[in-house]
Amino acid sequence: MTHEELLAKRAALVAARSEGALRIVFHSGGTRREVEYRSFGDIQAAIDAIDRDFAAQTGSRVTTFLPSFSKGF
Repeated sequence: MTHEELLAKRAALVAARSEGALRIVFHSGGTRREVEYRSFGDIQAAIDAIDRDFAAQTGSRVTTFLPSFSKGF
């Protein structure tokens, strides 16, 4: 996939996740694809995969920040 196609697909996934939709329609290269995900976890996994593909194309790394909190006791 090209850089623009990855960005468009990622934007559609993020928009669907924020709207609470599990069915997503993609338009790529004149082709219409419709995908129905089983859960929001599946959508997040697809977003993560696109991020990894994008990072591989650009030669960068995907970093994740996992905060840790304590009550101070």
